[in-house]
Amino acid sequence: MVFALPDKYFLAAGFAEGATALNAFDNALLKAGIGNTNLIRISSILPPAAVEINPQILPFGSLVPTAYAEETSDQPGVRVSAAVACGVPEDPRLPGVIMEHHTQTDEQICRAEVVQKVKEAFAVRGYQLATIKVASASGVVKNIGSAVAAVVLWS
Repeated sequence: MVFALPDKYFLAAGFAEGATALNAFDNALLKAGIGNTNLIRISSILPPAAVEINPQILPFGSLVPTAYAEETSDQPGVRVSAAVACGVPEDPRLPGVIMEHHTQTDEQICRAEVVQKVKEAFAVRGYQLATIKVASASGVVKNIGSAVAAVVLWS
């Protein structure tokens, strides 16, 4: 099977509670607008010249290449946070870099950590960074909660 090189991407994020950890994660995916699909977890490269689009309603059961972060907890009162950052290079012939971070702390700390990861990845590659796109979700757990943030690749 040959997969087409995705040429579009969008960011999504959500927080939700559930009766189990898996249900909380599933509910967070639904809240983020990417539930009812089959996420194919990818490592962290954005195809060259990929264009950011508005979040899409994806066909049910689609195979969706996705870089995502998730943090789930069953400890009431704990804050869970997840963030993704997508670094876009100045040169559209080069790939971008997607980084993920998840933690049991403040959402702003999580966002700052993921942005730093992108900056380091660009420095190591010697690429010039044009922009960084960030999506994050956070919430205080009541029973069992999950935060999810994702970069969804699409053709």
